[in-house]
Amino acid sequence: MIKRLKTIFLAVVVLLFVGVISIFGISYYVETVGKAYLCEQPEICDAVIVPGASVYGNTVSAILADRLNTAYRMYQEGFAKRIIVSGDHGTKDYNEVRAMRDYLVKKGVPASHIFMDHAGFSTYDTVYRAKEIFRLKNAIIVSQEPHAIRALYIANQLDIPAYGISCGNYPQPEATIQKGRELFARVKAFLQCEILHPEPKFLGDPIPVSTTDGRVTED
Repeated sequence: MIKRLKTIFLAVVVLLFVGVISIFGISYYVETVGKAYLCEQPEICDAVIVPGASVYGNTVSAILADRLNTAYRMYQEGFAKRIIVSGDHGTKDYNEVRAMRDYLVKKGVPASHIFMDHAGFSTYDTVYRAKEIFRLKNAIIVSQEPHAIRALYIANQLDIPAYGISCGNYPQPEATIQKGRELFARVKAFLQCEILHPEPKFLGDPIPVSTTDGRVTED
């Protein structure tokens, strides 16, 4: 009986060890692939993609403001003529994309140049929908560096040439928390892109950014 328990214990330890090594190995792989597409000055692309983050009513969080300010700079400098704001609008009372759109309009971006992706419930959904709904052939993705790296990995796996522009890192204590989250988020991204290939929660009719007025995406 004791010998059997020892065998079971050793098996569990080995499985845990292999699991931990796999998690860190996958995370390193995703980081290596995604990091290769980070740059300071991208090529001209179809659009800038801004992944969502927390909003408070119609006020964007500091993290999201950093992303939007960076996207605005890319737009102003002529690297893209359109901006896609993608985030969570899963309920009537919570609307990330509206707050993001209003923030950019206040900075002077015409509403016709801003496309609202109301179903960007995850980074994978955001990138997938950018290709399938908004018909992007290439893109600039702006976010904090750890998140941008994962988004760039996903874009690469979904065959969307993308350049990543970092808007810095997360402030503390968010940076420490996000580091742990990214570890598992990268494993999830790997499974989605390499094995599962799921469709987003919502798709829909194409809205090509090159030929459409962004105001058609208003809620």
